[in-house]
Amino acid sequence: MGGLENLRVLLVDDNQHMRAIVQTVLAGVGVRNVRETRDGAEALEALRDWAADVAIVDFQMFPIDGVEFTRMVRNAPDSRNPYLPIVMMTGHSEKTRVVEARDAGVTEFVAKPLTARSVLERLQAVIYRPRPFIRSAGYFGPDRRRRDDPAYTGPWRRGADNGKPPPGRGATSAGEDNLQWDEA
Repeated sequence: MGGLENLRVLLVDDNQHMRAIVQTVLAGVGVRNVRETRDGAEALEALRDWAADVAIVDFQMFPIDGVEFTRMVRNAPDSRNPYLPIVMMTGHSEKTRVVEARDAGVTEFVAKPLTARSVLERLQAVIYRPRPFIRSAGYFGPDRRRRDDPAYTGPWRRGADNGKPPPGRGATSAGEDNLQWDEA
């Protein structure tokens, strides 16, 4: 994965050991410009004067956790980049946590224990395959439709859908095993 030497990564985790692991993974692929913070409050402050290209954040921190950080980046009137790709990492990968992070506007999700491969796959996804952003009454963030399902017949809930699937695209069904479905 070349060409990442200019990538600016905001790394947010209250665990110094975890930050060191992620920093090592990033350095291994050429990322040299990383700013580390210990929680969402410090991360929001860092974003005021430093334009990150990607944020990698832990789920559980105090006083501002990764979910609240994401909501603030996406929705705060003074947010400098509401489109910032945010990769959420956590040891708590229960369905309710994944849904909470997704509904806050997280771009990608990676479960701990992390592997270099899992971190790099998420980075590649946000850089090389960015998803369009969606704004609705209750959500702003990356499109939660992750894959086409030709068998899905609705409901089509987006104004752009006009009661039918967008051209060349289905939607994702809300199957019980699928943690990446659309409930907007």
